[in-house]
Amino acid sequence: MITPAQKFLKDHQAKFKEYEYECSTDHDFGKFAAKALGVEEERVFKTILLVHDKTFITAVTPVNGMISLKNAARLANVKSLEVAKPADATRITGYVIGGVSPFGQKRQTKILLCQSAMQFEEILVSGGRRGLSVGINPKDLVELTNATVGDFIDPSSLNK
Repeated sequence: MITPAQKFLKDHQAKFKEYEYECSTDHDFGKFAAKALGVEEERVFKTILLVHDKTFITAVTPVNGMISLKNAARLANVKSLEVAKPADATRITGYVIGGVSPFGQKRQTKILLCQSAMQFEEILVSGGRRGLSVGINPKDLVELTNATVGDFIDPSSLNK
C-alpha cells in the first residue's frame, strides 16, 4: 500500500528512490534502518516532532546525533521546544513513531533540516512507515517542504 509520503513525492514529481527493509525493532528506528540497508548513519535522517505551545515543528536530523532543543528553537524562531508525545506525533502527522516522514503529513508542520544533510547527494528519510525509507537529494527536500536549514545538533552527541 502506498504511503502518504510516497503519494506526496509522486504527486510533486520528485526524484526519489525507495528502500525497503524488515523492521524488527521498537526503538532507534533510524539506526536500525542504516544498519539494515548498509548505509552510513550520517546519511540516514530521523524525523522528530517537536512542540512549542501548540505549534508543532518537524526536525530532520542524522540518526547519529541528538537535537539541541535550544538551537532548534532558535532556528525555528520560538522561545523553547520539547519533544512531542508519541500520541501527538501520530495525531499531527498521521504516521506512527518510527515511520514519521517529513513528506505528506496529515497537518504539514514547519520542517527543520540539519545542515549536515547538504553535503550529500542523497539522504534517507522515512517513507511513511516502518521498514520504508526514501532516498532524496536534500536540496529537493528543502524545496518540497520549504524546510529551514541550520545547525541544531548537540555537538557532544555525535558518533555516540
